[in-house]
Amino acid sequence: MAKYIFKRVLLAIVTIFIVCMITFFTMNAIPGGPFAGEKAKSPEVQAALEKRFNLDKPVGQQFVIYMGNMLQGDFGISAKTGREISQTIGSKFSVSAKLGIFAVLTAVVIGVVLGSIAALMRNRVPDRVIIFMSTLFTSLPSFVLGSFLLVIFSVKLGWVKAWSPTEQNLVLPVLALAAYPASYITRLTKTSMLDVLGQDYVRTARAKGVASWKVLFIHTLRNALIPVVTYLGPMIASVLTGSLVVEQIFTIGGLGAEFVQSITNRDYPMIMGVTIFLAVFMVTMNLLTDIVYKLIDPRITLD
Repeated sequence: MAKYIFKRVLLAIVTIFIVCMITFFTMNAIPGGPFAGEKAKSPEVQAALEKRFNLDKPVGQQFVIYMGNMLQGDFGISAKTGREISQTIGSKFSVSAKLGIFAVLTAVVIGVVLGSIAALMRNRVPDRVIIFMSTLFTSLPSFVLGSFLLVIFSVKLGWVKAWSPTEQNLVLPVLALAAYPASYITRLTKTSMLDVLGQDYVRTARAKGVASWKVLFIHTLRNALIPVVTYLGPMIASVLTGSLVVEQIFTIGGLGAEFVQSITNRDYPMIMGVTIFLAVFMVTMNLLTDIVYKLIDPRITLD
């Protein structure tokens, strides 16, 4: 286990470095700069700003300087706001994390419950309805569902206040974010449970007269959740960091909206800081997912 974790950490470092390199050189290859769209400045002011953010140096040297500062824990300041990037990421991610955690919990609970029901009632009416709804929400983009929920429940019915990101009013964005992963988990759970229900040890347990709920929750569901756990790690990272469209629709000032704004403004330090944070978060979640495999199923070996 320790050897495997060490290898994965090294691979994660290489992955993050490649992501940083691609992002940095791609952004610098686009014509313009972070100060190109602002009001006309004197050549002296323009030169001072470029020197402050090392934009007067060759791109390769800029990358080396940035990576050196990053290794010392210095992500720099925003080229637009002048705020510390680490502080901005911390404050913005707390908003996205609250929304994402609620969405993840909702998706897992709904997906596992509906998937189990669909498997136990295979080819019956509940199964057909669940599969139809899961197919519908899998193919429905989150921004379309978010706009629909906003129009119906906020504009038409007035049940939920729009554009007010309090805990009470996070219901609609949580549903919009959780719809796709919940539908995907539903299908995963059903397929996996049908496979496990046909195993010899399940039939043996039933033949011995073991209670149905014990067969379901002790013998079947635990093993059926392994594919769900496989999807869970990337899903958590995706939901927590990829909710930028939903955040824009409901005007929730999270990290996703900040990331989009930084790209629009060509704010190189902010783009790099957020990219590195998201990359670290993604590879960490994938590593934790692999470790959880071993806890769920001791038969799995990690080389």
